[in-house]
Amino acid sequence: MSAVLEHANITVADPNGTAAWMEKVFGWHVRWEGAAINGGYTVHVGEENSYLALFTPRTAAGKAPESYGIIGGLNHLAVIVDDLDATEAAVKAAGFTPVNHGDYEPGRRFYFHDENGIEYEAVQYD
Repeated sequence: MSAVLEHANITVADPNGTAAWMEKVFGWHVRWEGAAINGGYTVHVGEENSYLALFTPRTAAGKAPESYGIIGGLNHLAVIVDDLDATEAAVKAAGFTPVNHGDYEPGRRFYFHDENGIEYEAVQYD
């Protein structure tokens, strides 16, 4: 038996704004957008076979506490990239700060937080 992750659904303040920087940084595209559960709005951004669903509720939600201390918390999302240096430049151009660089088997990586406080890992495997 085999399984492949198709998508993850995360809550953001501005799904169109988040999708816009993901298109620039990761080279993804908007696959779909429209009305969502409980009067919210969702933008699906990614590639042909996988994507992130960027959901915003009808009424502004509060900011989540630090995720590493919560059962069920989203700690970070990892994205494999072809060129880590170019991705880091794009992350900086988008206004985010790369941190926690690592160069170890099986690849190089860095992390950054977006405008929603969500942590991303960019990794390049050699």
